[in-house]
Amino acid sequence: MAKLLEVDDLATYFFTPEGVVKAVDGITYDLEEGEVLALVGESGCGKSVSALSLMRLIANPGRNVRGSVMFDGKDLLELTEPEMRGIRGNDMAMIFQEPMTSLNPVLTIGKQLTEAITLHLGYDKQQSEGRAGDLLEMVGIPEGRGRLNDYPHQFSGGMRQRVMIAMALSCNPKMLIADEPTTALDVTIQAQILELVQELGKETGTSVLIITHNLGVVARYADRVNVMYAGKIIERGTAREIYGNPRHPYTIGLLKSVPRLDETRKELLEPIEGLPPDLIFLPEGCAFRERCAYAIDRCATEIPPLVEVADAHTAACFVSDQLGSEWGGNK
Repeated sequence: MAKLLEVDDLATYFFTPEGVVKAVDGITYDLEEGEVLALVGESGCGKSVSALSLMRLIANPGRNVRGSVMFDGKDLLELTEPEMRGIRGNDMAMIFQEPMTSLNPVLTIGKQLTEAITLHLGYDKQQSEGRAGDLLEMVGIPEGRGRLNDYPHQFSGGMRQRVMIAMALSCNPKMLIADEPTTALDVTIQAQILELVQELGKETGTSVLIITHNLGVVARYADRVNVMYAGKIIERGTAREIYGNPRHPYTIGLLKSVPRLDETRKELLEPIEGLPPDLIFLPEGCAFRERCAYAIDRCATEIPPLVEVADAHTAACFVSDQLGSEWGGNK
């Protein structure tokens, strides 16, 4: 498949009075056409900031300090703001994290849906409303055309998230960013929303970047996985390879902290000890060292680079070979 998105050494820092927050610190990855790519990690590791960086939605005091984002042959970081507005919401769309606050409470659903359709597709009022009604029904809202004049408070949380998906898909984007698309929703609605995103992605050929800390979501829906920690990608590979043969202590920690149906009921989960580092005062060497049971002396002074540990599988760990033999794909 052809590569739709190529991110190279992307770095986004926030310049605060307390110091420089290195929220995203040199990440490199790609996304193929029609692919579902997951970006996983704990809260505060830089997942959402990396997505906002792609969309050029970083507000002061943050800014992109280096790198490139090649999307469909264009470097998004080099475009003017008017040029970026032509891509944002049109070729590249985003489902934001919180459905309860992402919609404007004083505007009707129809007004919010038709704005992008009118702007990017050039439809008139009647055509835009027809498209908006079709979108609402496509995402599972009954009698969608009859609900265009309703306000967000008249929809449940799950329905609002469906509206956000409809809004993101309104202009048939080439790429959809789903930032924690099931936050604050109950598990039944979560499954429905994720199935919907996957199904619509397949129907339209849209590439999907799912940002989540839910490893169950990753196992079911993702083709490939990027694991982030302290602003960096520390492991990446296919979902099957990451789950069957994790090669970074952080990835192993994430997997061990998730309940499994094939374990005995008395089997205790193993949480990752400690907290993520302060992104203003990052430690020397490996950022995960103080929480890692496998740390060696070298980890205190050197930052491990991403190296290939298997076919299409890279990890940033000096003892990745040892981890591969210990995990064995069975734990």
